Amino acid sequence: METWITTIMEDFGYLGVFLLIMLENLFPPIPSEVILTFGGFMTTSTDLTVTGVIIASTIGSVAGAIILYGIGAIVGIKRIERFVDKWGKILRLTSRDIHKANVWFEKYDVWTVFFCRFIPLIRSLISLPAGLAKMNFWIFLVLTTFGTLIWNMVLVNLGAALGNSWETVVHYMDIYSNFAYASLVLIFIVVVIKFYRKKMRS
Repeated sequence: METWITTIMEDFGYLGVFLLIMLENLFPPIPSEVILTFGGFMTTSTDLTVTGVIIASTIGSVAGAIILYGIGAIVGIKRIERFVDKWGKILRLTSRDIHKANVWFEKYDVWTVFFCRFIPLIRSLISLPAGLAKMNFWIFLVLTTFGTLIWNMVLVNLGAALGNSWETVVHYMDIYSNFAYASLVLIFIVVVIKFYRKKMRS
């Protein structure tokens, strides 16, 4: 996949950066770390500039986030609740559980949307619950743009600074990703345990 990504960027420049980052938001398995750090490296050997790569990648990321937000908004929480009413017994969920989760997101949506932009994989998927919860679009847009801009600036500048050693960033980002995923799994387990304990008591 890395060869495919770098080939597109070499052939299409800023347009390639934009399209790849937009796709990365829609299909999270595409690694933004490779796109951004290699984009930074390309600024040392082509006509691309650090500022240009950051702008192209940020616009692409925001475009992808808006699409996912729109999908979430179209599906809507009511449809999710109807689905759970029909099939929730299999998952041991009720529409009330979904409603509680939605209320929680509405309470902490600002911090959730912003800080999740720094967590690989989750940084893309967080746009869906934002759309489902009908989060204020303009607040969502500002937080997404700001958080994405920070992420992109760090990785593009690291890629530019390291030059031919840009893959070093990808290596350490893999370690960071694994740590982040492990932390999320632990948090998820704790939340599930607390949820079922509370359910059993009630």
